Amino acid sequence: MINYPDGRPGCRLRLPAHDHGVVLRHGDPWDALGAREASIAVENGVFHLFYDGAGPTGWLACLATSTDLVHWTKHGPVLDLGPPGADDSATASSPWVFRADDGWHMFYVGSPNATPPPGRIPAFPYLTCAATSDQLAGPWRKTPELIPFRPVPGTYYADTASPGAIIELDGEFLQFFSASAGGDRPLRTLGLARTRDLGGRWELSAEPILPPAEQIENSTLHYEPGLDTWFLFTNHVGIDERGAEFTDAIWVYWSRDPRSWNPEHKAVVLDGANCSWSSRCLGMPTVIRYGDRLALLYDGPGGDSQDHLHRDLGLAWLDLPLSPPSRR
Repeated sequence: MINYPDGRPGCRLRLPAHDHGVVLRHGDPWDALGAREASIAVENGVFHLFYDGAGPTGWLACLATSTDLVHWTKHGPVLDLGPPGADDSATASSPWVFRADDGWHMFYVGSPNATPPPGRIPAFPYLTCAATSDQLAGPWRKTPELIPFRPVPGTYYADTASPGAIIELDGEFLQFFSASAGGDRPLRTLGLARTRDLGGRWELSAEPILPPAEQIENSTLHYEPGLDTWFLFTNHVGIDERGAEFTDAIWVYWSRDPRSWNPEHKAVVLDGANCSWSSRCLGMPTVIRYGDRLALLYDGPGGDSQDHLHRDLGLAWLDLPLSPPSRR
């Protein structure tokens, strides 16, 4: 287990993935400075991978498609920046999608703030914005009149209330959103948002689903029916000897009730020990079943870099069915 210099909790167990390596590289005009923060969905047998392209005007949600998860065709941005002063005027990125009876719903990260060019890295506050489409590939129609939820001062989501994975359970939709508070030295965790109407407001849990000391962000879930168990994959944010924070691993938590999670029930899935190309920094995970394996896509800058830019997307595999690792 890694012991962090500031004492943040580590992870004793491992549920290791088998890394395939890079499957999508940045370098086209819309992702010239990086490709990162992927989320995946499938329609009519075609996998649709949404990812952040760091391009000439800012970070935008882009699309790539595949039938085998290894070979991808890029299609460019599916969203554009909002007008000056809009919630998504500096970024429209990191989307999560869900299919409902009335079509596809997208929840994406917007912010009116970003670092100076050329990087244009999105900056707080991270806001949840919405869009809809009849087809997964788009065209996507923004719905700026809908405000799903926002950061609230004095809460665990004071600085960030950004979208995450969505499941449907017992007649309502549950969204596992990223939350942070604390300004320049934030505490990061996940909260639970609930609604019965994807086109309406969401109710946010008064407490996070895991302690902010866990320092995690982003969410993607897999349900294992044989065990009646949910597996929640997320980024862990570590800290180096200089005090710089960066995403150093992908962790997984497990629970039979997706509304209740135990911080002791967690394991490392992918980090520098088993990633074949990015030995120090690993970004947002997304998972989807493919035959008898679970595919995990993620981003990284490669080598020992911790850079927010110049990232590519990698693929790793876990054998199914998943089981929590032994504590012995």
